[in-house]
Amino acid sequence: MAKFEFIRGVLCGAGIAIIIFFSVILVQNFGNIENRTSEIPTGFAVLPPNDVANKVLSLINKNLENHGTKASLVKVEEISGVYKIITEYQGNKIPVYATKDGKWLFPEAISLSPCETLVKSENPKLEAFVVSYCPFGLQMLRILNEIVKNIPELENYIEVRYIGGISDGKVISMHGEKEAEENLRQICIREEQEDKFWAYISCFIKDGNASRCLNEAKIDVEKLRACMQDENRGLKYAEKDFELQNNYRVSGSPTLVLNGERVSEFEFGGRTANAVKTLLCCGFVNPPKYCSQNLTNLKAAIGFSSSYSSGTTSSGQC
Repeated sequence: MAKFEFIRGVLCGAGIAIIIFFSVILVQNFGNIENRTSEIPTGFAVLPPNDVANKVLSLINKNLENHGTKASLVKVEEISGVYKIITEYQGNKIPVYATKDGKWLFPEAISLSPCETLVKSENPKLEAFVVSYCPFGLQMLRILNEIVKNIPELENYIEVRYIGGISDGKVISMHGEKEAEENLRQICIREEQEDKFWAYISCFIKDGNASRCLNEAKIDVEKLRACMQDENRGLKYAEKDFELQNNYRVSGSPTLVLNGERVSEFEFGGRTANAVKTLLCCGFVNPPKYCSQNLTNLKAAIGFSSSYSSGTTSSGQC
């Protein structure tokens, strides 16, 4: 867990406190600071952004000395009265925050307007990484199916991807051969019979009966079999998923990626259709009108279930 290691390195710094922003506002006596460029009425001395960023980076790397990899600075920007310092560590872009006087550092911040912080696109893409027999992966598939069922227009902006690998010319998955085969089956349907993908998923999440669902979704079985047996088709499609999985450092099912950045449904209300719909719609530069449609706020059932919600509040990862 690169981010956990990184944050742990930050926390090891002597005298560093994790604080909520309004706690910073309450602190009045900051003393004299060299090289300050201006004063603001509250008594905060303002340092140039790069000075604060370099100070933060120096502290982080001092406390990561034993981990073999240093953090680097990507950029620093002012946001809501503090400096947001984007660092990179082991391929992950990780933001930390510091007061503009360079005296207080807090490794994480909770946004009260999470939508504003997400990367925007004219044509957003929400990628959901799952494995087909993970109870929580099925929970996310149930949510996405509910979104597509109620707001069909959003189907164009959702891509289900699968976690796994390739060994000896075969797809492998965390729960064994049965799951690996099902992952490949769903990948082939997604790629070559995409107009039937959600019909198949809508059936599969109920009880996992693949044979019945192939018939119910009217899948061309011969075409599907050919895809799964042809390494230049099914295996190549799967390989692309696994490359993206590695690029995004995905390790758990489900994991969401919006416009190339990992995101959390829990910032929007958790494992509900409305929360994930809202998250996706936050990826638009100009959200379309159908984004204003409210969906259910019930938490989706985990595992196989014939109903959307079973009253469970469980939300985890495989």
